[in-house]
Amino acid sequence: MKRYNVYVAIFLSTAVLFGGCASMNNTTKGGLLGAGGGAAVGAGVGALFGKGKGAAIGAAVGTAVGASAGVVIGKKMDKQQAELERIEGAKVETVTDVNNLQAIKVTFDSGILFATGKADLSTASKIALTDFANSLKNNPETDVTINGHTDNTGSREVNERLSLERAQSVVYFLTQNGIPTSRMSATGMAFDQPIADNSTAAGRQQNRRVEVFITANETMIEQAEQGTLE
Repeated sequence: MKRYNVYVAIFLSTAVLFGGCASMNNTTKGGLLGAGGGAAVGAGVGALFGKGKGAAIGAAVGTAVGASAGVVIGKKMDKQQAELERIEGAKVETVTDVNNLQAIKVTFDSGILFATGKADLSTASKIALTDFANSLKNNPETDVTINGHTDNTGSREVNERLSLERAQSVVYFLTQNGIPTSRMSATGMAFDQPIADNSTAAGRQQNRRVEVFITANETMIEQAEQGTLE
């Protein structure tokens, strides 16, 4: 897969916490994840290990983050997630980053972002991404990873290029709306990570997508540890 301005990330070993996870709210999960105990809870398990999604989410800080800091970061992510859930056409999920901290995954369907075989943003997608950019500006202590995906129609070369161009289109639009490029990275995933059956038209439509991961950067982690994160 081709990459553009990609952050170097290091895997941290993770293990699933059994029992009691279903009843936890996201803030509680943040405390467990931040404790350095190697817990991958809920949707984070799939993000790290499932369906070929083996790429680490976010940039590793190199040291374990304390439980109390994890709780604070979880609360901050909950607040931003609530903002993002109001954006039409965006699916928002809680995932786990490489530092075992709560993060956010936002999926934009191709039907909203792009025409088939194209990387040009539609009018509707620009409205959604403008709202998305406003949320990012309200929460500057985060990094943003943008992954473009395609269905399996056409050659690998074509799909690598198209998936990267889709991700770059989102980066460019967000940059034009005030988000620094230093906060963002983009990757073209081609058709290697399908979430639906490529043998059907409905499945291919689901696979043509852009996924965005929002993770705590070093500044947020430092603020959480120092008790200054609001």
